[in-house]
Amino acid sequence: MTKTLLLMRHGKSSWKDKSLPDIKRPLKKRGEVASEMIGKVLKSKKLLPDVILTSPAKRARLSAEIVAKEADISNRVTVVDSLYMAEPTEFFKVLNALKDSPERVMIVGHNPGLEALLQLLDGHVESLPTGSMAYLRLKIDEWKDLNPESIGDMIGFWNPEDYLDEEKSKKQSS
Repeated sequence: MTKTLLLMRHGKSSWKDKSLPDIKRPLKKRGEVASEMIGKVLKSKKLLPDVILTSPAKRARLSAEIVAKEADISNRVTVVDSLYMAEPTEFFKVLNALKDSPERVMIVGHNPGLEALLQLLDGHVESLPTGSMAYLRLKIDEWKDLNPESIGDMIGFWNPEDYLDEEKSKKQSS
């Protein structure tokens, strides 16, 4: 049996108000658009997560909420305080504690922890830019079985920033 893990780094955040603490930084418009695009991908590819676990940071929480709204699964977002700037050990702890063993779980969080988790599970050095999402299939029966030795296969990767850059280039050349 397998489980599906979707790892999304929050959308591009704003540094406009330098007095805000890191946890309260909002999304830039570009981050909102990228999150909308990921929500559309989830819906069109029929990759709807059973649960979305998100960091409490405003930029991550808003990314998760926008993704969920776009995918028509707004009731599936859960804020997990320990995911703020989490490292792989914390991700494992949170995933191991999941009840009812959902088939597909999405985590919205931050680097460097998300990239480190992706690299541990996939076995390759992968970049996870803002707003992007990796789709992993894990060779486990239950989330409690997930550990640093677990093997995951990256099935898909989406970086909305690539599409946004292409659109910007097209507009500039017109």
